Amino acid sequence: MFVDRVRIRLTSGGGGNGCCSFRREAYVPRGGPNGGDGGDGGSIYLEAASNQSSLTGLRYHPNWTGNRGVHGMGKDRHGKNGADIIIPVPCGTIVQDYHSGELLADLTEDKQRFLAVQGGRGGRGNARFATPINRAPRFAEKGEPGTTREFLVELKLIAEVGLVGLPNAGKSTFLSVVSAAKPKIADYPFTTLSPNLGVAWLSESRMLTIADIPGIIEGAADGKGLGHDFLRHIERTRVLVFLIDLGDEDPLETLQILENELEQYSPEFEARPRQYVFNKADIPENKERFEALADRLPKNAWLLSGASGWGVPPLLEALWKDVERAREKEAEEAAREDALPPEREYVFEPPFRVTSEEGGFRVSGEKVVRAVSMTDFENPEALNHLQRRLEKMGVFKALKRMDAVPGQMVRIGDHELEYTE
Repeated sequence: MFVDRVRIRLTSGGGGNGCCSFRREAYVPRGGPNGGDGGDGGSIYLEAASNQSSLTGLRYHPNWTGNRGVHGMGKDRHGKNGADIIIPVPCGTIVQDYHSGELLADLTEDKQRFLAVQGGRGGRGNARFATPINRAPRFAEKGEPGTTREFLVELKLIAEVGLVGLPNAGKSTFLSVVSAAKPKIADYPFTTLSPNLGVAWLSESRMLTIADIPGIIEGAADGKGLGHDFLRHIERTRVLVFLIDLGDEDPLETLQILENELEQYSPEFEARPRQYVFNKADIPENKERFEALADRLPKNAWLLSGASGWGVPPLLEALWKDVERAREKEAEEAAREDALPPEREYVFEPPFRVTSEEGGFRVSGEKVVRAVSMTDFENPEALNHLQRRLEKMGVFKALKRMDAVPGQMVRIGDHELEYTE
């Protein structure tokens, strides 16, 4: 089964708790704190892998949870970090935030990685909080909880040549002739239900990657038939091949339908190099029809027979020249972009924000939320430490400017605190 779009839910590993411990040794007074730190939680990465061809594995395993860090121990022993999880995906995978639709990563090269969710930070042991004033702190931090995010993972095949045509135009037959791909072919009308990828060797050093895109019908750009499910696979191709059956009632009308559907789906296809191939020349009537339409056909029109392979080698040579020109153009654009100094946008982001809510206020900000989530609320010393941290950050001043009154609720992350003077 070919799967090219999956919704996944990833949760990184939480950090291990810090340890509250004291050195206890005979004849050694005032041993002092020696609680170790907790280990960091494991992160989850998406990595492009050349040996993957589909997102089937993610479809049957859409929920992933990272490994938690080990808790700290006495005698200044720190916990082990949780192991990272690497999820392999095919090259050509794009990652979007499921809720906002923001594009987060485009994994096109083998071994290219995207950090999906960062593991939680390990809590600090009580040895970290010893000061000349407080030499025996009796509290430690809890591990930071893991992060949960949902992504839409989508595969767009990476191919240099894309075959475009109506159902039964002979795309699968053409691909099976020029490459070692084995798409389904039969002597009755049907359409391919999943894209096929093949490699055509022109010589020992020249090859073309060709994608057979499932049959497009009129209205595909509006979602009819297979619609958007497979039109997106054409976006990465450098050259398009319009494959048209000369046995159609009006081959030129068929060509116009294909052009219109691609233009409606994405205006970028208008500038994409293309070749027009009129197939099934092994039928005598079709040859005569091609000659009759010669004056109305585009200049780069080809007559060939996918079944017998007649006329295929010259077409492949022409496709190779188009692909080479497209590669050179891409290299020039990349070099031009590298030559320009990177644009930097300096935007001030406050360390936290305070917004009014029903019955109180909400304080948001990475440092503030982390400090609260890593506090042990059952330990009075830990609460006093949190109080001092929030005061240094300026949270209380900000609440006072917002006219907060005692008794109102202040929500930070998943916790609700009562505001007092």
